[in-house]
Amino acid sequence: MSDNFTEHLINKEETVTSALVKLNKLASNAILFLVDADFKLYGSLTDGDLRRGLINGKTLQTDLTAFIQKNPKKIIQNNYSVNDIIKYRNDGFNIIPLVNNDDIIIDIINFNNLKSYLPLSVFIVAGGKGVRLKPLTNNIPKPLLKIGKKPILEHNIDSLIKYGIKNIDISIKYLGNQIEKYFGDGSAKGININYIKEDKPLGTLGSITKAESFFDDDILLINSDLLTTINYEKLYLFFKENEADMVVAGVPYKVNVPYGVLESKIDNNIISIKEKPTYTYYSNAGIYIFKKKFIDLIPSNTHYNATDLIDKLLSLNLKVMKYQMTEYWLDIGKKDDFVKAQNDIENLEYFK
Repeated sequence: MSDNFTEHLINKEETVTSALVKLNKLASNAILFLVDADFKLYGSLTDGDLRRGLINGKTLQTDLTAFIQKNPKKIIQNNYSVNDIIKYRNDGFNIIPLVNNDDIIIDIINFNNLKSYLPLSVFIVAGGKGVRLKPLTNNIPKPLLKIGKKPILEHNIDSLIKYGIKNIDISIKYLGNQIEKYFGDGSAKGININYIKEDKPLGTLGSITKAESFFDDDILLINSDLLTTINYEKLYLFFKENEADMVVAGVPYKVNVPYGVLESKIDNNIISIKEKPTYTYYSNAGIYIFKKKFIDLIPSNTHYNATDLIDKLLSLNLKVMKYQMTEYWLDIGKKDDFVKAQNDIENLEYFK
């Protein structure tokens, strides 16, 4: 639930004066949604609605319901697409109520603060020892090492929040109690965080079978030690539009060959020669989206990686696709990476 949830609500029994006071406080976010005591949506109200009503003869004593727009734009929980979100955003509807099937408002989506609102549950892998970063990780888990003013993991969580992510599961093991203490249940950030505690190393996906439940049909899996500006909306749209079973984000990696390269047929007849070519390959970025139902394919309490799931899906002739990243990405695995991240964070507007 967003921090500004109740700021945009007003009980339908309140007065016009009360509505004017609330709208004045909201300034550029000036829209209210009329509700009853159970938060059921009755309509929307803006400065313009009140002004037009007063011009047309209504007074400060008129019931507030006489001023409202009775069929405001809204998003129904678990019954919307990202394309709906994009259309509302592009049409200038920046503040929209999220309702359940009974028209009860459960959240307010504010595109002045959010980039999108994705129907994704998130699983973050944060149980590793960070051996290559010792002695930095002797007494603190790698996800809590600070890049700039915030821990690596907090950069990732704050980025996910910008895309409307509400539910995050984090697998922890090495000094995991520190991570749990730092983030708590997520309520301070307006989200829900659940911790899966490993009693032995289970890889990037082995502990996902211990998660109690996921609220969405699709799962975003990320490693906790990444610093990236990836556009999660584009990644998710790629996943949906291609009707993929799993998408793996790939980071371009260029190899410059300092010699002429001979290209030949299997019988060694030369087809061509390329002088000092550059080849581009794509490395696994540690960011994946896959359908929730595939959790059933993962053995419980067993070391299992995302690459194992990729192999399994390919063996079943399912659709696994590469998403070509163009945004900033850094895997903070070694000390040199950690130093680079400290320098990069100062120059990336995304993290400011």
